[in-house]
Amino acid sequence: MSATPGNESRGVWRIVAGREVVVKLRDRNFVISTVVTVVAIIASLAISGFLSSRPDVVDVAITGADTAVVLDTANALAADTDTSFTGHAVTDRAAVEQQVRDDVVDVGLVPAEPSGWLLIGKTAEDTDTATYITAAAQQIALQRNADAAGVSLEQLGRGAAVGYDVLERGAVDPGLAKIVAFVFAFLFYLASVLFGMSIAQSVVEEKQNRIVEILASAMPLRQLLIGKVAGNAVLAFVQLALFVGAGLAGLAATGKTEQLGQIAGAAGWFIVFFLVGFLALASLWAVAGSLATRSEDLQSTATPLSMLIMIVLFAGIFLTGTARVIASYVPIMSIVAMPGRLAEGTAAWWEPFIALALMAVATYGIVIIAEKIYRRSLMQTQGRLTMRQALALEE
Repeated sequence: MSATPGNESRGVWRIVAGREVVVKLRDRNFVISTVVTVVAIIASLAISGFLSSRPDVVDVAITGADTAVVLDTANALAADTDTSFTGHAVTDRAAVEQQVRDDVVDVGLVPAEPSGWLLIGKTAEDTDTATYITAAAQQIALQRNADAAGVSLEQLGRGAAVGYDVLERGAVDPGLAKIVAFVFAFLFYLASVLFGMSIAQSVVEEKQNRIVEILASAMPLRQLLIGKVAGNAVLAFVQLALFVGAGLAGLAATGKTEQLGQIAGAAGWFIVFFLVGFLALASLWAVAGSLATRSEDLQSTATPLSMLIMIVLFAGIFLTGTARVIASYVPIMSIVAMPGRLAEGTAAWWEPFIALALMAVATYGIVIIAEKIYRRSLMQTQGRLTMRQALALEE
């Protein structure tokens, strides 16, 4: 079944791997989609960072005595932020409300005796504006009360200062960590399906067109499998590295440099985990192709693998707490779960090494079994096989 035995046939897989790479690189759709995705990742993050850093100018319709003073104080409090307030003086409260209704201004500010001041919005409360205006009004009131009591503002506010000590400065905030975990899960799904299905379709086409019989007479089937897996693994690694690099570059453009180091470390682990796990997944995709005799059979033979990939996708996105910790040690699931934990800072430095070792052991076992099924089912063209039927065949 596999001619050309001997040492001279052991390196044939390199030829197969090279062919897989060349064929894929000549595929214009693959190249264009990769370039477009890289550009889209960088552009989306850069635009997001640009929009988030744009100054937020709030137009405020004001009337009554001292409203301009409140705005000046609010601007002083917001001096180190991107928020500023521009006052538009009008004659009375009715005019303020009319400008708010007509969207001429964002909010209105009028005196409200005896409580102080009243902000007027159109459809909802602007919490950011309310925070600064309230702080400004309180500061003005405190100054007046202090003057009335014959004490300084510092004396009046003694004992009310609140500091902030950050224990883990530069740690990734929870919201960003969730986004990173989602990106890891999505990239895993995209690469696994894109390159995996390519392997399966290649195998079933060679089998359906009887090309595999020619290949089997020229090289051992084991070498054919190794070449297909290795070639697609290299392509998946390069594409994934480009996507991750684009994401980090876009993240740097948003100004989150303090969190970039931890995310970059998690991304590096993600690529390593994916590369080791993809060797197992690619072998299983090749098995899915070898079990089929026609392209129409592939949907059935690849269903269990597709379900596994979907489970990993959803686990990486939705699992939390103890379930997430357990998943980070389960081979294949750990591809997305462990890097996700590293991004959020909940995994110790030694945990990814243990998880990767478990992944490597599982991958070795899966590849050995997959190679056996692949060799036994590839030359069978009578009909679609199951894994149990393929294992029962004689080599």
